[in-house]
Amino acid sequence: MSGSRLRATSVMVRFVTNTTKESKQDLLERLKKLEFDISEDEIFTSLTAARNLVEQQQVRPMLLVDDRALPDFKGIQTSDPNAVVIGLAPEHFHYQILNQAFRLLLDGAPLIAIHKARYYKRKDGLALGPGPFVTALEYATDTKATVVGKPEKTFFLEALRGTGCEPEETVMIGDDCRDDVGGAQNAGMRGILVKTGKYRAADEDKINPAPYLTCESFPHAVDHILQHLL
Repeated sequence: MSGSRLRATSVMVRFVTNTTKESKQDLLERLKKLEFDISEDEIFTSLTAARNLVEQQQVRPMLLVDDRALPDFKGIQTSDPNAVVIGLAPEHFHYQILNQAFRLLLDGAPLIAIHKARYYKRKDGLALGPGPFVTALEYATDTKATVVGKPEKTFFLEALRGTGCEPEETVMIGDDCRDDVGGAQNAGMRGILVKTGKYRAADEDKINPAPYLTCESFPHAVDHILQHLL
């Protein structure tokens, strides 16, 4: 497996994700079932980044996240909310709930977006991500969300914390040209775009600077790293 080939070298591996549809523990278990050789401290999620910000700001969030992501906010006070945290939560994205969030924001509550992805890949095809809903709330309230996940520079730098690695010594492999590759390159890393998952033809032309490399798949990206970057 490609990850194992990287581990056989001195390369340190981190898994970074914007997923907000499950907790870190659920994600870890799912990856292990897929036979990923992975430990919890190697995963950095946008939910972790959002929780860190909520704790720093000492706010009580209205959590617009999937119910399966709630364990990552365990112990956070959410009654009488004075902030809005929004991730991917299709079952919560209806008029009544969004209007409740809108009114909190009008009263001065901060808007924290776990990420602003335009769309994501489901088994039945592409689907709207949280980005359009965050943007709707920004537009209606004339405010700007604080975004904590990819492609934010702080997200990538937080993920590197404790690794002893500098951004320029780091390669990000992902299928999202803006959030994975563009974000990583803005943080000083090299970005490799893979033509799998949510990739669509000519995605590599959507960012400037262009990806360091565009590959057919993750194993091809690993081949390049092993042959040219070590």
